[in-house]
Amino acid sequence: MSASSRWDDLWLRVGTGGALVVAGGAAVWLGGAAFSIVIALAIGVMVWELACMMEGNRSPRALQFGVLASACLLFSRQFDPIFATVVLAIPAAAGAVLLHRYRWMFAYCAFCILVAGYSLTGFRDQQGAVLTLWLVAVVAATDIAGYFGGRMIGGRKFWPSVSPAKTWAGVVSGWLAAALTGLAFVPQSSIGFQLVWVSVVLSVASQQGDLAESAVKRRVGVKDSSGILPGHGGLLDRFDGLVGAALLLALGEVFRYFISI
Repeated sequence: MSASSRWDDLWLRVGTGGALVVAGGAAVWLGGAAFSIVIALAIGVMVWELACMMEGNRSPRALQFGVLASACLLFSRQFDPIFATVVLAIPAAAGAVLLHRYRWMFAYCAFCILVAGYSLTGFRDQQGAVLTLWLVAVVAATDIAGYFGGRMIGGRKFWPSVSPAKTWAGVVSGWLAAALTGLAFVPQSSIGFQLVWVSVVLSVASQQGDLAESAVKRRVGVKDSSGILPGHGGLLDRFDGLVGAALLLALGEVFRYFISI
């Protein structure tokens, strides 16, 4: 690959990424119903993309699954985590019954996406705008540093059978960027320098989310989840890392919930 071809999509990615940063940052800062609606819409689009990948872009049910996912996420916000989990599982159960291809893969992935959305909205309610921005910044820093570190340094592939473009240089660059992001947010956090290693753990989780989506795409034979984001593919391509990080937060909340009973 020539030096120029490695960076052909850079400015397109930057432009789309900048628009997402502005829109997402505004939603995080507003919080409340505005943030919940934005997350619900994003989750609906991601589940729509997932259904399209499973059944093909012409699937008449894909849009229905997306709408159902958005509605279930908003509805689940009215309940405690136990009953909310039942509501969040509805799109997954519907997919397991109605889809013709990869139905169990869809069910598992759709449930994870909705749980991640529920976790994000709860995190914003409980922790506030600043720490939510920290979470998003850690995931973004991991992704950006991984992109530039992998392309500039290159070297040994991390997991070529799943994600051929990902290198160890990019992975480690992501960890370092996450640590620096955590360090920058230490003055705004009540947990002090522990935020640095927590940021690295979330960085690892975000990379696992990225790898999981890559594995799904390779399994169903698609390059991108959709083409709605120029230079990035689909929302699922862009926010797979955030899904991974939010799922780790959800696991932490589950653990805390049961030890408090």
